[in-house]
Amino acid sequence: MDVKRGRMVFLGYGKYWRSDRILGLMPIEEGRGPGQRTNVFIEGRPEPIVASRTEQSILEDMGATDDSFRLESLREATRELLEAFHEFSPVLRRALHNEHHFDVEKWEERLGVLLRPVEHPDPARQDDLFD
Repeated sequence: MDVKRGRMVFLGYGKYWRSDRILGLMPIEEGRGPGQRTNVFIEGRPEPIVASRTEQSILEDMGATDDSFRLESLREATRELLEAFHEFSPVLRRALHNEHHFDVEKWEERLGVLLRPVEHPDPARQDDLFD
């Protein structure tokens, strides 16, 4: 597996770390409490950071799984297709719509939605766990 360098990886509860500084991931099995899924070992830190996400989801954000490489390729192809659509002249757009029932504007909107960044749910504050 190859980690993409310099990526910010969401660890949960508002914690982010650079992908190339993460040395290891270990699922928490014993003593696992609310929001404690994975120990994340970081370069230069003696103790691991406790993450509220699974090791698989962290690996995907690091770009270290085959699926994440495929998803990144699909995103890039979608981005290139959307850029090509933006270059279509109004005449070509009308011709595609009238002759082939291909609505360029509709596809621009759909592809734009696919490229929007994934929104992480609002992480709970640490203090909220004990109220």
